[in-house]
Amino acid sequence: MTKTNRRYYWIQLAQDFFKSKEMKLLRKMPGGDTYTIIYLKLMLISLEDNGKIYFEELAQDLAEEMALLIDEDTEAVRMTLMFLSKKGLLTRHSNYEFFLEQVPEMIGSETASTRRSRKHREQKALQCNTNATKCNGDIEIDIDKDIDKKIDIKSEVDKEQTAADEKSDFNVFEYYQTRIGILDGYQSEKLAAYVQVDELEPELVKLAIDKAADNSKRSFGYVNSILKNWAQNGIKTVAKQNEEQRNFEEAKATQNYTQRPQQKQPKQTNVPDWWDKEYKHEATPEEQAQLEALRKSMSED
Repeated sequence: MTKTNRRYYWIQLAQDFFKSKEMKLLRKMPGGDTYTIIYLKLMLISLEDNGKIYFEELAQDLAEEMALLIDEDTEAVRMTLMFLSKKGLLTRHSNYEFFLEQVPEMIGSETASTRRSRKHREQKALQCNTNATKCNGDIEIDIDKDIDKKIDIKSEVDKEQTAADEKSDFNVFEYYQTRIGILDGYQSEKLAAYVQVDELEPELVKLAIDKAADNSKRSFGYVNSILKNWAQNGIKTVAKQNEEQRNFEEAKATQNYTQRPQQKQPKQTNVPDWWDKEYKHEATPEEQAQLEALRKSMSED
């Protein structure tokens, strides 16, 4: 019976892998640490196929199938796949074949026989005297200057996790379901897109959720309309929204003042004030006698 010469694979991460813009953005997302682990798991299962992952219709979609394969939450896997697609890290070759673009440059592999030979050389090297410049027999040392330094994935992720713990652990999706209601897949994607694509900070999404809940508008449509308006107007932070709100209130106050009824001012004229007053004169007894005499003389004529 012929013994199969099995091949072993591993990922070689560049030393600055977690410092790339894509990885920093992924880590800053709500649930970003989980998404990062999912991305690494997807890369691992794609190694034998040089970065390809396949949808075999065992589940409803690729996200659900990959979630079963790597034992992760379906919605978290869906968010990760959507992020990778938008950033060009995951491309679709067909409805059943997808490709992780970074994997080919990270693959390390060797056959079982090569692995045994390498371990034998390592054991032989350990037997050398530490002060000796050369051991019995030549020790083959393979040096590849073109390959980035190997990084232990777990230790690197743990290091990044420690730094991430200092940041807010606010989760947009959990908060929405606490204040508004259950999220379906489409709604989750829309919320994630506001953070990933439109780059709205999670605290701003929280503010939109609070506005909806506080106004008894517990529907995704109401939250979505708020976020859509902010995204279209370039409002990406809570500070920017607060500034816009102040400007709106100041403009409204100014408008209300200018539209307030003004008191009618008196008409300017050169006529003295007494001119328009009604003139009344009471005749004296002497004046009345004169008038009476005048009437009498006129009647005699």
